[in-house]
Amino acid sequence: MHILLIGALYEPDLGPSAPLFTMLCQALTERGNQVTVLTMIPHYPTGQTSPKYRGKMVWRSIESGVEVIRIWLPSLQRSHLPQRLIQFLSYQFGATLVGRNLKYDAVIAVNPALSVWLPFAYFVVLKKKPAVFSIHDVYPDVGITLGIFRHKLVIKAVGGLERYCLHHADVVRILSDSFRPGIRNLGIPDTKMNLVYDWVDINLIYPMSKDNHFSRTYQLNDKFVVLYAGNIGLSQGLEHVLTVAEILAEQKDIIFVFVGDGAGRESLQAQAEKMKRRNVIFIPFQPREKLPEVLASADLSLVILRRGIGTASLPSKTFSIMASGRPILASVDEESETNKLIQRAGAGLCTGPEDPIKLAESIMTLKNNDELCRDLGRNGRVWVEQHHSPKSAALEFEKMLAEARFSKNHQ
Repeated sequence: MHILLIGALYEPDLGPSAPLFTMLCQALTERGNQVTVLTMIPHYPTGQTSPKYRGKMVWRSIESGVEVIRIWLPSLQRSHLPQRLIQFLSYQFGATLVGRNLKYDAVIAVNPALSVWLPFAYFVVLKKKPAVFSIHDVYPDVGITLGIFRHKLVIKAVGGLERYCLHHADVVRILSDSFRPGIRNLGIPDTKMNLVYDWVDINLIYPMSKDNHFSRTYQLNDKFVVLYAGNIGLSQGLEHVLTVAEILAEQKDIIFVFVGDGAGRESLQAQAEKMKRRNVIFIPFQPREKLPEVLASADLSLVILRRGIGTASLPSKTFSIMASGRPILASVDEESETNKLIQRAGAGLCTGPEDPIKLAESIMTLKNNDELCRDLGRNGRVWVEQHHSPKSAALEFEKMLAEARFSKNHQ
């Protein structure tokens, strides 16, 4: 089968879905499929495009057997919604124009529709091709909760684009059962939804010694490290972690480490400096090949989301932490899939969102119980080995694409 993937992020971009879909496409290729990717040039999380990819409109390459076509974007501030929309439009027009003569059998498109609507309409609807629409956040719900979408017309437009792609896709892939109510509200029946959890490179990320180059570089070996690694954005509520750092200020061997970048980093770092928090450090986004060392430097790793966000999102970092063999401390909604997953796997402790006191208590519980930390970390590793490999994901996507083709042929 010749599969066309339409999505905003693909390695070497730093977005959380970039490695996911890179692994998926490579695994699909290894299973004998031909895969073409239409994506943006690297720009995440700041919106500033990589200098390597400036100067021409299209970059084509074959990477691990996958044909990758990258479309030019202007360098803009991703934290500013209108500028982000300009990047989305640049990609959509460019991808549609560049890919108009492509030959393919089926499509995987990655939401939000805000970034892929035009190529979806062209490559799926106009060309009458079977499609799987992969949902990673429920729109417009997540944008409303974060306060990004405030104007009624904006909310209506975002919802309309998402509804269009959902209705015209043959199969809707969700990564959490908690997504179902939001998708139902957009008029999609459960029979059209297919649950496939995210996946992780269990060969790249594995339990390793805390005494590694990254940990030594930042002098973390003799500290109890509470790590947040990933996008420092608007949905996490990371200011509550600074409050936890203040609560535990007398615990001189505990240090809070933020590794990453994003729309919220500048203000969060300024807040930490204003609070004069000496037990908090910020480290720049690290290359993917350094991720195993970054995660291994932790004694525990945080998964944190604002109240109400967890029901429409399952952070992919959850699986990376589990693969690293470190315990998770999650601050998420009780009914969220993140909470349920961690409980099923026995991979960590969970508190409610936006509760610094409970977070501080949980940190101390883990700090004072080495055996509990080892058990939780080991449980997480075993779980991802059994349930979340790229090969298992490729098999599930092949099944969905076969179902999409059957559905299209019988319409």
